[in-house]
Amino acid sequence: MQFWIIQTLNSLALGGLLFLLSAGFSLIFGLMRIANLTHGALFMLGAYVGVSILKYVPNLWLAALLGGLAVALFGGLLERFILRPLAGNAFGQVLVTLGVAFIIGDFCLVAWGGDPIPVPTPEYLRQPLIVAGVAFPTYRLVVIGIAVVTAVLLHLLMERTRLGAMIRAGVDDMQMARAVGIPVSRLFTIVFCLGSALAGAGGIIGGPILSAYPGLDFEMLPLALIIVILGGVGSLVGAFVGSFIIGFIYTFGSALLPDLAYVILFLPMIFVIAFRPTGLFGRQTA
Repeated sequence: MQFWIIQTLNSLALGGLLFLLSAGFSLIFGLMRIANLTHGALFMLGAYVGVSILKYVPNLWLAALLGGLAVALFGGLLERFILRPLAGNAFGQVLVTLGVAFIIGDFCLVAWGGDPIPVPTPEYLRQPLIVAGVAFPTYRLVVIGIAVVTAVLLHLLMERTRLGAMIRAGVDDMQMARAVGIPVSRLFTIVFCLGSALAGAGGIIGGPILSAYPGLDFEMLPLALIIVILGGVGSLVGAFVGSFIIGFIYTFGSALLPDLAYVILFLPMIFVIAFRPTGLFGRQTA
């Protein structure tokens, strides 16, 4: 029984971390129609930047904020000076984001070395909590809470603000959004910065669980892609639900059938593409 409880909690913690990664990816994909293959690299870059910040600012949450802002700035520059000149050339944009991902990976390897770098858990969260009679790391429970709070804040942003209304309009019908005067180019930059910030902060927050190491980028990127396809492009609800579904599939698949873990992981994506191309919560876009 302990096995099932621990793996369920691990699944929830992984799902929460994946949501921080996939929420921004889904918005960027939904609005800009770009599969941003840099997103996993931004997650990894956030983890490494967090490691450096923690040397001078021994506060994980402040490091996540500062690191998220730094990665957001990088994302904004990437969108403005590299992706925007390629507007209308979706294939070129995808290739560029893939190239930038490799560049970030090599930069991190040179700057921080090839060995995994552990990110320390805040001291006041190191004692485990007893959940359903099982001792479980407190920090992982906090990650679940952070994901839920982030989901609520993003929902309020999307549903209760003018910015959110413009983003939703752009996701649903880009041409109509342009026609009614929505500044689409500025919106692209804002959404790209927001998605980059979430990825960067997620990399730092995930540090005590995953560490920072070369290859983290291309381990996380396929998970984000699967989540977006499963949940639906541009859907925050889809990203939230999809993150926890994949968290459960990946955790239990790795624990019960490690040799078939990736087969089990990719099967839901294949079925969704075949029978519901828009995803569980996605809508047909113009």
